[in-house]
Amino acid sequence: MKFDILTLFPEMFDVFNHSIIKRAREKGIVELNVHDIRDYTTNKHKKVDDYPYGGGAGMVMQAEPIYNAVESIKEIYGYKPYTILMSPKGKKYNQDLCRELSNIKHIMLICGHYEGIDERIMPLVDLEISIGDYVLTGGEIAAMAIVDSVSRMVPGVLSTQESFENESFYEGLLEYPQYTRPEVFRGMKVPDVLLSGNHSKILEWRRYQSLKITYERRRDLIEKADLSPDDIKMLERIKKECSDNS
Repeated sequence: MKFDILTLFPEMFDVFNHSIIKRAREKGIVELNVHDIRDYTTNKHKKVDDYPYGGGAGMVMQAEPIYNAVESIKEIYGYKPYTILMSPKGKKYNQDLCRELSNIKHIMLICGHYEGIDERIMPLVDLEISIGDYVLTGGEIAAMAIVDSVSRMVPGVLSTQESFENESFYEGLLEYPQYTRPEVFRGMKVPDVLLSGNHSKILEWRRYQSLKITYERRRDLIEKADLSPDDIKMLERIKKECSDNS
């Protein structure tokens, strides 16, 4: 999996010199190249923004440096990578979209800043993505979320397939509770079923807890989830339990 990132703040991506993504890069499973958009401006002062036509507050990123950067990257590889613009106007990011992107071998991410980017870069863009309905200073944090979440889906990045298949959102549900040693901590005990060694019972408990937590906290996910007949039976028990406790 290969990522090229266009940004005004390349130092922010030092975060990927640590932890799981660092190990994936060292193994050659993930390649990450960060490009400073200022390196591609023809302005001797490395200026990449200007006032917006029509007036208004703030500055707008110019199209030329981004075009120059994309054309330079295209020249290196012989093709233009699948290009994503991080934008509040984009498609809402979720696990389904993450899974789709993990099947693309080479992704280029453009991080906006200031009050936006000159609209004329849009012919370069294959997809706009938003990570949520809130305002960020720039697209860097959003791009980090894309790189991190997509990389986790790439075979070999995590130690086992189970590591991400049981995580929240992978199957459209929130994850079940997790416990580790000691068995009793400040009077709080690990559920007996997890100590039983009965793996079928443990799986059943975990599925029930996953459904329960999702029902209590994110019912919108329950409505979209692909539930089995056993899941539906569990969900009926959960609804009754929640109703009795209300």
